[in-house]
Amino acid sequence: MKREDVLHYLRTASKTEDEKILALVDRAMAEVETAAATKTLYRIFDCSVSGDTVTVGGAEFHSTRLAENLNGCKRAVVFGATLGVAVDRLINAAAATDIALAMAYQAAAAAKIEEVCDNLEEEIKSSLGVTLRTRYSPGYFDLDIKEQKKLFSLLELTKRIGITLTDTLEMLPTKSVTAFIGTED
Repeated sequence: MKREDVLHYLRTASKTEDEKILALVDRAMAEVETAAATKTLYRIFDCSVSGDTVTVGGAEFHSTRLAENLNGCKRAVVFGATLGVAVDRLINAAAATDIALAMAYQAAAAAKIEEVCDNLEEEIKSSLGVTLRTRYSPGYFDLDIKEQKKLFSLLELTKRIGITLTDTLEMLPTKSVTAFIGTED
């Protein structure tokens, strides 16, 4: 992960020269990197689009924006990625005693999970030899977060990489991502 990305998630200038902020960011980056137990999983499914309905692996997802994103794709990659529970513990422990550190951990973890997703996309592109569309997750625009349940079912995320979905549709560990990516092959 890059310091500039963490500073971006902290909503501060990416070129700040404040030594205290930089030291806090560097500490958070190192500790999140150590705590992260990264796990990823992806599967490739046949994909079709009809109106605002996208069918992936036999499951129907309703979203005009997702349909636009996947229009013309015959296959879609569905993936899950997580940093693991130790990162949540790190953030929660700091939140009780040092809110600035907790915020730095949050920002570092956000940068780290994005890095994990970007690396996974590169791995998928390389192994499949295809161009990928932009990833799209439940909760984006008009893809209802409730659709997350279907995605979890397709991938068996709880069983395979330990991501659970609460009754309120929050993923645990919290630094987890799920997404669709259309393939252009």
